[in-house]
Amino acid sequence: MRIAAVGDLHCRADTRRNVAVALRGVDQEADVLLLAGDLTDHGTREEASWLAEELSQVKMEKCAVLGNHDYESGQSEEVKSILGGSGVHVLDGDPWALNDLGVAGVKGFAGGFEVAQLQRFGEEAMKAFVDASIAEELKLEKALFQLRTRHRIALLHYAPCRQTLEGEPLEIFPFLGATRLSGPIDQLRPNMAIHGHAHRGTLRGATRGGVPVINVALPVLRRLEKPVGYLTLDV
Repeated sequence: MRIAAVGDLHCRADTRRNVAVALRGVDQEADVLLLAGDLTDHGTREEASWLAEELSQVKMEKCAVLGNHDYESGQSEEVKSILGGSGVHVLDGDPWALNDLGVAGVKGFAGGFEVAQLQRFGEEAMKAFVDASIAEELKLEKALFQLRTRHRIALLHYAPCRQTLEGEPLEIFPFLGATRLSGPIDQLRPNMAIHGHAHRGTLRGATRGGVPVINVALPVLRRLEKPVGYLTLDV
């Protein structure tokens, strides 16, 4: 099966037509389209409706997770419902399967990497921050565990490894992902993990356990001078 993947479409009034341009021909190139969060720019109902209208023209199975921008206006449930109504399977700790392909999707969260990963210690605000990362880790673990397909993909917005962040300012690495997210991936061994969020990052990396990680943020793909705004992969 061939999949197409892209993140960070950031649909808003002045960019909605760019979505159609970025996804032109994708339904002729792949069987499934995976959307790695930041689908809207400010997470409003209007932006979700515009995006849903554009995505409805793409005649293929579509599966997505939300990103941090999709939560900005406190309307994430409405965003999810609107996109779902247009045929997009929006995952939040859920498994989704099509034939031999299974997708486990979560937004993920921040927290830092390896020895620099934040720990649950100190102020209540810090504990709440780390708890949010742990909750996403557990949701990913549950979703991956439920998949019984031959091919499995972890779909996130935040990064589970630091290699795909190279190119971003070092100071913001802790806010772009967390090593915690790689725990379920290394334990349950999907074929790959796909994420967005890191606009100035790099395309490929791997978890500590060697599972391939791919950053499909649209600005990253654009830097590869791709004629379209998505990456195609065979699984």
